[in-house]
Amino acid sequence: MYLSVFDIFKVGVGPSSSHTMGPMLAANQFIAKIRANLKNKPDEFPVTSVQCILYGSLALTGKGHATDRAVIIGLNGIEPATLDLEIANETETRVHEQKELRNPELPTLKFDPETDLIFDFGPPKKQHANAIEFKALDEKGKCLLKEIYFSIGGGFIATAAQLKTEKSNIQASRKH
Repeated sequence: MYLSVFDIFKVGVGPSSSHTMGPMLAANQFIAKIRANLKNKPDEFPVTSVQCILYGSLALTGKGHATDRAVIIGLNGIEPATLDLEIANETETRVHEQKELRNPELPTLKFDPETDLIFDFGPPKKQHANAIEFKALDEKGKCLLKEIYFSIGGGFIATAAQLKTEKSNIQASRKH
């Protein structure tokens, strides 16, 4: 993988790209998955709310490093590459007050940061210390979609499947 200086040095909403840019991108990807499910099978996907669980390092330092803020604005479709701090601040305030997410092409989704953004201070996920889990729920709390992302550094993210594939590729290359 080749990286430019622009891939390495980035502007974010907090002091750490692993704790802000990665979670913000993960939130964006999860919202895109909800959008795809609603488009492809709207009758089978009655999503009404979203929940997020932070694990490991993201939970332990999440408030101090603005991970909670990054998740909230990411779930509202704000991306690191086009971040406008004024809009991000307004969005975060609105979510705390109205307890909902608003995204183009999606219904308004319930999201109360006090109860739906969970800091799990237990042991980290075995795959990586920076794990973030998203769930799309129906009105009865049934999970319709779940994805775990790992913020692997530098604002980059990977799913469990991607980490497993990468680990397999590294192990295979070491055998040669």
